[in-house]
Amino acid sequence: MKRMITEYVYDFSKKNEPAAKVKPGEEVKFKTLDCFSDQIKREEQLVTSLDFDKVNPATGPVYIEGAEPGDTIAVEILSIKIEDQGVVSTLPDTGSLIANAETRTKIVPIREGKAIFNDLEFPVKPMIGVIGVAPREGSIACGYVGFHGGNMDNNRIMEGSKVFFPVNVPGALLQLGDLHATMGDGEICGTGIEIAGEVTVRFHLIQDFPIERPVLETHDDWYTIASAREYTEALRLVTEDMQNLIVDAYGWDATDAYLYMSIQGNVEICQGCRPSSWDIILRFSVPKIEGKPLII
Repeated sequence: MKRMITEYVYDFSKKNEPAAKVKPGEEVKFKTLDCFSDQIKREEQLVTSLDFDKVNPATGPVYIEGAEPGDTIAVEILSIKIEDQGVVSTLPDTGSLIANAETRTKIVPIREGKAIFNDLEFPVKPMIGVIGVAPREGSIACGYVGFHGGNMDNNRIMEGSKVFFPVNVPGALLQLGDLHATMGDGEICGTGIEIAGEVTVRFHLIQDFPIERPVLETHDDWYTIASAREYTEALRLVTEDMQNLIVDAYGWDATDAYLYMSIQGNVEICQGCRPSSWDIILRFSVPKIEGKPLII
């Protein structure tokens, strides 16, 4: 029987008490709230009326036995199940079109794998917005992103993908939440279809393989993920991470890796709703090549 985690925290910190301890290879199910902690029940409720101390809860953390600083953990996402109703909302002072839009809440029903928005129906693509490990020091609110992961809002983090994180503290302390039924790249108004659900994962431990920031593996591609206040810095970090992985995995020098990335790589925006207090989050992809994994 899979272990079910139902404890919630609102920051990433090595001071958070583990909700469970698991061994590598073990499967765990996380029960999640939506990013508003399920506070919104009807469209008359606006985000301005919410308790913002309860925003972006993450379920966990989970202590992975044997994980030590200098290691990497891989979180294999086996399934994401979402509830039958989600919420999308504008946020005050957030997003490129805020001058042309009012503060509004919309309830979005989910029926037979489709989201119903006004008179349109479209397929859901469930994803995890918040996932990460404890940072080396300090506390980082779950609504923010960093080298530890956190609120990456990367819509490629979905069922069937695998996310790699640096182990910063013993046990790593992995936690996740903030599911979306769907979310477009950039999340320009600050929300996707925010929804509660359940996520089942399997943990893997890669010892003595340090990485600085999260890496994502999907069926077809490898992605590095990085964030910064400004686009140019985020771009430098996300491409340097990919360059380093390619040099190590392919045995090329840095310049050949750079050339290859320009002809086969893609810069993509995970989170870019400006103006806002959040960093820009980028992912950089290259196709998977048989026999040449970037992380084993």
